[in-house]
Amino acid sequence: MGCTPLGHYNERMLLTLDLGNTNLTIGLYDGDNLGWHWRLATDHARMPDEYGLQLLGLLDHAGHELKDLTGVALSSVVPPLTGRVVQACQQYLKHEPLVVDTGVKTGIRVRYEDPKAVGADRICDAAAVMKLYGGPACVVDFGTATTFNAITREGEYLGGAITAGINLAADALFSHAAKLARIDLQRPPSVIGRNTVHAMQSGLIFGYVSMVEGMVERFRAELGSDMKVIATGGLAELVAQETAAIQIIAPWLTLDGLRIIWELNQPKEK
Repeated sequence: MGCTPLGHYNERMLLTLDLGNTNLTIGLYDGDNLGWHWRLATDHARMPDEYGLQLLGLLDHAGHELKDLTGVALSSVVPPLTGRVVQACQQYLKHEPLVVDTGVKTGIRVRYEDPKAVGADRICDAAAVMKLYGGPACVVDFGTATTFNAITREGEYLGGAITAGINLAADALFSHAAKLARIDLQRPPSVIGRNTVHAMQSGLIFGYVSMVEGMVERFRAELGSDMKVIATGGLAELVAQETAAIQIIAPWLTLDGLRIIWELNQPKEK
């Protein structure tokens, strides 16, 4: 959970929801300002009533009432849960959420072979990058999967690369190697681990750092030397502090993209 104290409240109060395989990330915007943000565990057993009550509780915790809310925007890569969250927004927040999907204005042209196969969070990231930083860009998202996403100078989503996320790799080592324990992901004292825990931490953290550096160079060779590198996701800061390859850390990039896409889809004032 986190917050930034707000000195005043604008007319627009937007709730953004990014439903991922591991986390449900939530942001409450006062105008363009991300005032409050939370990360919750994605729970496949949770029902619409539970989501609704939880969202109302977070709104109350932020010091707001339901009447303060202007709208809701949702991106999801977990189809079985999307309908439940939409139902919770309808019944408890009294808003029909804008769901980032086919037919929604995003400002991004998708050049993937099958545009429908691109995760909504990737499109949100691209929309935020083009609005806030400009292209060409490589967005590295450290989530359940670690993804590298290519965005052209003109704002086209080209595609990217997908590999297992750091936590997923750590869980795989614990699950499939009898003598390897579950560890905390933190920087070891040195690259050469002198015990098993430090050796695993080195392999996972510095191994992923080296992968990021290598992939960034390969993306730069295709996108151009002026390519920006933006890191997002829960482990972005952990990796970014170990390499100069990452230029911008934007942990709430997807939420910013949701805000931008929501604004694109509002009726223009006459």
